[in-house]
Amino acid sequence: MVVIVICTTIYLFYTGYTYYNTPLEERFYHPRHGWFKPSGVFGQGLGIIGTLMILFGVTIYIARKRYNFLSKYIRLKYLLEFHIFLCTLGPILILFHTAFKFGGIVSIAFWSMVAVVLSGVIGRFIYIQIPRTIEGRELSLHEVKNMKTDLTVVLKEKFKLDTTVIHQIISFTNEQDTSSTKITSRNLRKVLVHTNLPKKERRTIFKMIKNEKSLSRKISRLEMMQRLFKYWHVAHMPFALIMLIIVIIHVGVTLAFGYKWIF
Repeated sequence: MVVIVICTTIYLFYTGYTYYNTPLEERFYHPRHGWFKPSGVFGQGLGIIGTLMILFGVTIYIARKRYNFLSKYIRLKYLLEFHIFLCTLGPILILFHTAFKFGGIVSIAFWSMVAVVLSGVIGRFIYIQIPRTIEGRELSLHEVKNMKTDLTVVLKEKFKLDTTVIHQIISFTNEQDTSSTKITSRNLRKVLVHTNLPKKERRTIFKMIKNEKSLSRKISRLEMMQRLFKYWHVAHMPFALIMLIIVIIHVGVTLAFGYKWIF
């Protein structure tokens, strides 16, 4: 999808370079002004297609995420990629629809669109940091915490380790522990060697410890990402609504003045 976005952008730049590079006051005399201008067949077509792409991308993603539309057929993570694709390519088409001429209410819509795209990129980064199931469903903090085992009990009852060793192991798995006594993975192996347990059991313990450490990281990351998501919506949603309202006004004014595309 990234390739499609890049190739489309290059193609649009290539086909209209001479027009877009012409000063605004001289574009009227360009031989293809009627084609590339915002109200031209090509220019207006890009605006219509770009707007429809954004509306479709937003609508189908919201329908799937909030109302489980087509949940049996489309995984949310794949639909998110499609949403990002449409809402990246759509604004690019709209950019060429404007012929890089911004002014009045159009400039507000354009910069709102830029803010939506940029915040969407940030939101994508936050999204991929959140632990998910294989179907792409976001794991809750409670679900991730339930995946943890009572490591202290297991080490004490199953492997008969003493309290000092258990304390060192727990220190290794605790992401919140920043004290100087926190041991490294290399030191942990040495600690396990000194327990005189069979090699197979040491490997089992080390694997268990690594898994607990990974879960601790997921919990820590999930807590942070959930906080970030709250702030992210504050930026993403308002700009998206502003853009939508201005687009509706823009389309309404265009139709009122009698502009038509190929129909």
